Amino acid sequence: MHNEYFLHYLWKYDLYSKPLTLTDGTQVDVLFAGEQNNNAGPDFFNAKIKIGDTVWAGNIEIHVKSSDWFKHNHHHDSAYDNIILHIVAQNDTDITRKNGEKIPVAELKSPENIYNQYLFLMQSKDWIPCETFINNIDSFTIFQWKEVLMIERLQDKSAIIEQRFINNNKNWEETFYQSLAANFGFKTNALPFEMLAKSLPLKYLAKHKDQLMLIEAMLFGQAGLLPESPVDEYSKILVLNYNHLKNKFKLNPLNRNLWKFSKMRPPNFPTIRISQFANLIYRSEALMSKIIETEKLTDLKHFFDVETSEYWQTHYTFKKTSSEKIKKLGDSAFQNIVINAIAPFFAFYGKTKNKTVFIDKAVNLLTELKPENNNITRHWEVLGLKPENAFDSQSLIQLKNLYCNKRKCLNCRIGNQVIRYKF
Repeated sequence: MHNEYFLHYLWKYDLYSKPLTLTDGTQVDVLFAGEQNNNAGPDFFNAKIKIGDTVWAGNIEIHVKSSDWFKHNHHHDSAYDNIILHIVAQNDTDITRKNGEKIPVAELKSPENIYNQYLFLMQSKDWIPCETFINNIDSFTIFQWKEVLMIERLQDKSAIIEQRFINNNKNWEETFYQSLAANFGFKTNALPFEMLAKSLPLKYLAKHKDQLMLIEAMLFGQAGLLPESPVDEYSKILVLNYNHLKNKFKLNPLNRNLWKFSKMRPPNFPTIRISQFANLIYRSEALMSKIIETEKLTDLKHFFDVETSEYWQTHYTFKKTSSEKIKKLGDSAFQNIVINAIAPFFAFYGKTKNKTVFIDKAVNLLTELKPENNNITRHWEVLGLKPENAFDSQSLIQLKNLYCNKRKCLNCRIGNQVIRYKF
């Protein structure tokens, strides 16, 4: 039995078996399939069909069974009174308008080869459903699809920044600060790092921008990571300063248990990232404005050429010392920040200000960056799709996570080709 998504696909792309007829045998000529509606209401708006000698204009509704009309309560909704054709896989009951007039119904049939290809993709156990066919897809289709995927991914990330912007009463600096903070935590500690930034408004840090020790005191204190019984001079000064600033600004620290240390490389410990973040704030006056004005990736990297304070050159935690090492924010960390914070922020800023130059800058940054190296990109490379830059790797991550993993082959240009053509 076809599902509703597959029936939508057949109708939208005119892939069903011909001729199309009503259940009484009357032929239906589809002049325009209509505009697909992904929100509440009929499935396709403003369709145009010819039944017999009469041309009808209106909406189309699609169900697996005719009786689904009642399951979805359409018989109580006047928005469905202007349906000109009810498309189903199985007609198991008559459907009428509120005035008693019967709504025309047609059973949609799929060509056997198209349905078989679709079933193959839905049942595939491979890393991606179309793994058997991916090398038969022309490079132009893949190139165009990757562009769409990258813009889609940039929009998804920009939507997160937009929500921060709204929550911050449209304060650009605060939004940028929180976006940076979230990505200093990377995937593992993104949430507590963002919570830290939200609990410690930028204006409080700005009052002490010329004193790195005070910035670190506020960040480590608010993170809940300061030792309860400090044993060295640095820790004692942080605790003393934080207690004063906590009372001054009426701060409530986070629970230290929010932070993840296990299964992480020590250079990525939140303590190290917090010190680097403090250094970034200390070194950067009007950081958002400066970054917004930056044109080149090399110039942008200069802002993030930060390291920890001296104490953290011989520590990874407050508990014990380690061999001395200067701990700079590395290339992979910088890449993560550009991909997940800077580029999406540029895109959102450009959209909000109606300045496409910033959207172009976001795309250019991703094109200049090296491709990401992770399990997903390495697997795509094995399949013959080697990413050339971060624009490529981001598009392929989007494809894997939002289409392949969710079996959205009907919405994928590659999946479309696999379903429609024999290879």
